[in-house]
Amino acid sequence: MTKESIKMFTDGGSRNNPGPAAIGVWIETLNKKYSEYIGEKTNNEAEYEALIFGLKKIKSLIGKEKAKKTEVECYLDSELVVKQLNHEYKLSEKHIQDLFIKVWNLMPDFQKVSFCHIMREENKIADALVNEALDEREKQGSLL
Repeated sequence: MTKESIKMFTDGGSRNNPGPAAIGVWIETLNKKYSEYIGEKTNNEAEYEALIFGLKKIKSLIGKEKAKKTEVECYLDSELVVKQLNHEYKLSEKHIQDLFIKVWNLMPDFQKVSFCHIMREENKIADALVNEALDEREKQGSLL
């Protein structure tokens, strides 16, 4: 069985915390970029939502069969979320536990999913996607 590997960079952010939030996902290996406004959320919620969106998107792009043979490397600039997903930090808040479970439930769809912390400078594309979605939302809000 040949192993496929996909590199994905995700970011989530909110202006004010909590506040208007968005996600940014760059699936580098597939050269796909996504950004989306997700409503009022905290930064941590947005980070998880970006990861959930990205894993679901990869599966829909490559299909169920190929996903089973694929290793997904997830790069996030949220050290907290990475340490939670790698079982180094406990999850104390119920809504974060629920998001953690959503990520965990997506993992069996792939051969392997790993979570790596990177510095914000190494996550510029996903970060820019978050800001684009938030800027667009603010612009729409000022037009109303």
